[in-house]
Amino acid sequence: MNATEKLRKLQDTIKTLESVVVAFSGGVDSSLVAKVCYDVLGDRSLAVTARSETYPEYEYEEAKKIAKEIGIAHMTIDTSELGIDGFAQNPPNRCYFCKSELFGKLKKIARERGYKNVADGANLDDAGEYRPGLDAAKELEVRSPLKETGLRKSDIREISKHLNLSTWDKPSYACMSSRFPYGNSITEEKLAIVAAAENYLRGIGLKQFRVRHHDTIARIEVMPEDIPALLQNGKRKELVKKFKEIGYKYVTIDMEGYRSGSMNEVLQAVRS
Repeated sequence: MNATEKLRKLQDTIKTLESVVVAFSGGVDSSLVAKVCYDVLGDRSLAVTARSETYPEYEYEEAKKIAKEIGIAHMTIDTSELGIDGFAQNPPNRCYFCKSELFGKLKKIARERGYKNVADGANLDDAGEYRPGLDAAKELEVRSPLKETGLRKSDIREISKHLNLSTWDKPSYACMSSRFPYGNSITEEKLAIVAAAENYLRGIGLKQFRVRHHDTIARIEVMPEDIPALLQNGKRKELVKKFKEIGYKYVTIDMEGYRSGSMNEVLQAVRS
């Protein structure tokens, strides 16, 4: 199928929602869901963004801009993952606790405002990864129109580009809690350190990256083709100096490069 045919199939799926509250982070996936929900359902759609300790301010500002670009009604709520029992201890099923609270709040908004469904941005690729948040979505009967339509990440970017959505080539992003090894507690102080380190990398022009927090060690993941740029023209010394000022004692570059969900590699090793 081409982009037009894939879009038509997604539109048909979204028509079945009738009216919907969209869990909207401003990322590639949820932006496409919000866009098509608004195009198909109009004022029977509402995008809701949850602000929390693990959601950086720059992402929130982006979400507001994208919602305005789409035209969909946009609402902000406050959540506190660190206040959820079990979340801050960072177990492997951490995302289950977060999504349970988020979707529970969105379901409440939907009931109070007369929307029939809640939808998220999960896609078909997510089914092949360790995503405990999907269990929460299933339990709370949250719809996933991208996954239901059989769309993968590449399809989502293709359709987004077809619709002239500015997010079509936006780098993949994950909750800041994904920067910490399972079992290592998550605190506001640690989140602030990681945020400062990633802001620096963003400021020097990198687009797709992660700073994985291993206590006093920063493990930097960038695209393999970007690794040389961090080592040239004095950039290495500047980066090390900045990261030590932020609070790290040791600064490393992961030679395997950026990959989504790298913290799950430990779980896969245990299970195999």
